[in-house]
Amino acid sequence: MAIQNILPDPYHLISPAGDAGSGATGPGFASVKLSSNQPIMRDRTNSGRLVSRVSAYHKWDISIGYNPMTKAEFDPVYTFLLHKQGTLKPFFVSLPQYRDQGITDRTVTASAVAGSTTVACTTTSIIVGALLRINDPSDSSHTKTYMVNRVGASSITITPGLAKAISSSAVLDFTDPTIKVIQTADVQEYSLNTENLYSFSLKLEEVNN
Repeated sequence: MAIQNILPDPYHLISPAGDAGSGATGPGFASVKLSSNQPIMRDRTNSGRLVSRVSAYHKWDISIGYNPMTKAEFDPVYTFLLHKQGTLKPFFVSLPQYRDQGITDRTVTASAVAGSTTVACTTTSIIVGALLRINDPSDSSHTKTYMVNRVGASSITITPGLAKAISSSAVLDFTDPTIKVIQTADVQEYSLNTENLYSFSLKLEEVNN
C-alpha cells in the first residue's frame, strides 16, 4: 500500500504502519485559515507615481484549529507530524472547503508557459474561487496549488501565475486539490486538560519542488 502523505482527517485514513486508505481517521478541523501570501515591492517616484513589482514567490499559509480531542483522535495526527520532523519533510493537506467542489477534473487543451495566468480548458461548471492542482504527465514535480479568479468561454484565469510550464495533456484536479506544505516550526506541543482531552493547533506554509 502507498504511504499516507496527507495529513490524516476523516477522508484520509492512516494505518499503524503509516499506510493510506485504512486504519484510523484523523479528526475534522474546527477552523481553517487560508492566506494568500504574495510579497510586493512598492516605490513612488518624485512625482508620486506608484511603481510596484512582485518581489518573491507566492505561497499559501494555513492555520488549522482542532476541537478538544480524545487520545484516539489525537494520536494519528500528532504521530504523523512527528514523523515529518518539524520543518524537515513536506507533506500534503486537504482543506475541507475545497474537497468535492462539484467540478470534474479537466484536461488542459493547450500548453502554457511558466508565469502564465491563463489555462485553456473546458470551463463548464467551473466556478470562481475553486482550488486546483495540476497533474502533468510531462512534469510530475509540478506541485503548486492555484485558485480560479476568472472563468471565460474556453479558459480560466488563476492566481498565482503558473510556477512551471504545462503540457496539453495536463489534468486540472478539482476533486481533492491538496496543498504541499511544511510545518512552520520545529516544536509541536499540545495541552491536556483534566478531562483527558487534547488541545492542539497547527500552522503550515506551502512549499514547491
